[in-house]
Parts: sequence; structure tokens; C-alpha cells
Amino acid sequence: MMRWLVNVGLLCGKELRSLVHDRVLLGLIVFAFSAGVLLVASGVKVEVSNATIAFMDEDNTTLSRRMRDAVLPPYFKPPVMVDRAEALRGMDEGDYIFVVDIPPRFEADILAGRTPAVQIRVDATAMTQAGLGTAYLNEIMLGAVSDVLHTPALAQQVPFSVQSRIRFNPNNESKWFTSVMQIVTNITILSIVLVGAAVIREREHGTLEHLLVMPVTASEIAIAKIVTNGLVIFVGAMLSLWLVVHVWLGVPLAGSVTLFAACALLYLFSATALGIMLATVAPTMPQFGLLVVPVYAVAYLLSGAATPVESMPAAMQVVVRFLPTTQFVNLSQAILYRGAGLDAIMLPLLTVSLTGIVFLMCALARFRSMLARQE
Repeated sequence: MMRWLVNVGLLCGKELRSLVHDRVLLGLIVFAFSAGVLLVASGVKVEVSNATIAFMDEDNTTLSRRMRDAVLPPYFKPPVMVDRAEALRGMDEGDYIFVVDIPPRFEADILAGRTPAVQIRVDATAMTQAGLGTAYLNEIMLGAVSDVLHTPALAQQVPFSVQSRIRFNPNNESKWFTSVMQIVTNITILSIVLVGAAVIREREHGTLEHLLVMPVTASEIAIAKIVTNGLVIFVGAMLSLWLVVHVWLGVPLAGSVTLFAACALLYLFSATALGIMLATVAPTMPQFGLLVVPVYAVAYLLSGAATPVESMPAAMQVVVRFLPTTQFVNLSQAILYRGAGLDAIMLPLLTVSLTGIVFLMCALARFRSMLARQE
């Protein structure tokens, strides 16, 4: 056993030196956990922010101007006055997400007790803005009409009131969610790519044959690659979580960072073992890259980092519960957002551990088979 540990340690040193001299992969790690996280957190928003809007005001009265003036930043950009032809052209070219069409005699009809219609045209290709933005505009329009008519707002006319209490992210800031989830997804893709690239690089450079004539076993070679690349990714992820997400972006971490780190270490065994399995299937680096893309895409889309698991079809929800990516996203959200303790994450943690063992055994079996073919 001591000889096995010594061999693994020596091979880990070799793997680390090889990774340090690979400037492309090293640069990828640094970029993914620094600028990559910042770009996603700053650029991807799920709430309405700076949405472009135009008004076709065919009434041009005090009420219509008040409705236009009520549309304010930061949710919307300053409204632009357009005619019908310009509005149609602007929506076709993506210049405006919303176009509000106020008909002639709108204020006169309102004062006369009639029910004229204000048309809101929405470019639904801007999915994250369209739904919420339409709801905001409806509230703004109704509020402006209520002010002119000196009538109580709709919420005051019903015999009850709705009080929303938002937990864990009171201001609905996208960066609180996207920054942490980006680190989680980076852990997955880098674990697969780095370990798989390490195996294929050895095979293409002919150094794998050198290892085969040395007194080392397949398990020692595979574990050394898993441990070395996993620890590099682990260090990068934890530094990114603390320095980039918490310090730079100001995202609060509700739970125990130590508990999250322990869970990340367990998950890394699953992801890196998957990388070795894919590397034993693909004989060259281009083929490995083509194989990684669909595997990662499916794992990411089903993980819950982009789409909540509860929004998936019922049959799919049963399947994804057994995926380590889904469970790692689940426990990461529970720990870092909701401050969950060990008792609350035991089931996803157990799933990650069991799948890690299965993936590791399969990876070692395939790696031994690949080495046997090399001899």
C-alpha cells in the first residue's frame, strides 16, 4: 500500500509539471474561473434590465404622456417616439423589444367611461425580458390611468392584499445566481476536459509506452491523473468562489464554504472519472473534443443550473435525480444560497458519492483495458 501511495505521489508530480507547461490548458483554467465567471455574471440577466421600448402615441394627451413618462430606468431605456412604419421596422430589426400603441381619443374614451385598448407589441425572442416586461408595463399603464382618474389602484379594490417575501435573494439579482452556477458548470467541463486531455496527450506523445515499462499499475496512473487535475480545478474553483464571486461581485455566501468544498471534492471524482472514460473511447484529441460537447451539453441542460428540474417533464425528473451533475447543482444551491447543513443534503451527497464510485470503477476498468492494448 505504501509503495502504491509513493507511486501515485510521484506520478502526481509528473502530471502537475505537465499541466504547468501546457499554457493553453492553464490559461483556460485561469480564464474560466476569473473572466469567464465575471462575464457571465455581468452579462446574463434573467430580470428586466434596460429593455428597449418605443411609443406610438396617436392620442398625445396628458394621460398618454404620463403613461410614457412612467416608463423609467433601470428596467427600461428611455422611450422612443415612433410612427407605425418605424415601429414595425424597429421590431423586425430587433431595435425595440416593446412597442406601446396608444390609440386616438384614448383619454377622451377613458373619461367617458368607455374601455379603449392599449396594444403592447412584444418581441418574444428576448425571452428573459418579454414575460416580466409585459407584466411591468401592464402595472405601469394601469397605475397611470388610476392616477388620472383619481381612483384606487386595482390592488386596493380587492378585499385582500398580497405580500411577497423573497428569501435568499431579496432583490432578484441575477449575478447572485449566475456567478455561482457558472463555477459549478466550470468544474464539470474542466474536470472532463483536463483529465481526458491528459490521457490522450500521453497516448499521442508516446509517453504512455514509457509508463508501461515502469513498475507502476494502471490504477496508479489513472488515480494520479484524477487527483492532480481534480486538485487544480478544486483550488481554482474555491479561489473563484471567494475572490471573484464573494469579494469582487459582492455575492453573499449563506452557508458553509467548507461543506461546499468537501462536496466539490467528492463530485470531482465523478467528473474526472467520466473524463477518463471518454478518453478511452476517443483515440485522438479532435474526436475527444467532439465527444465531450454532447456529453457536457446534456449534463448541463439536465443539471438544473439553467432550467429548474421541477420544470422538466415528470419522467425526465425521475431520470435526472440519478445524475451526479444534477445532485451537485442541488447541494450547491442548498449550501451556498440557503445555508443548508449536512443533514439537509445527505441524499444528494450520497448520490454523488455512489455515482463517483461507479464512474471510478468503470474508468479504471476501461483504462486497464486500454493499457493492455498498448502493450
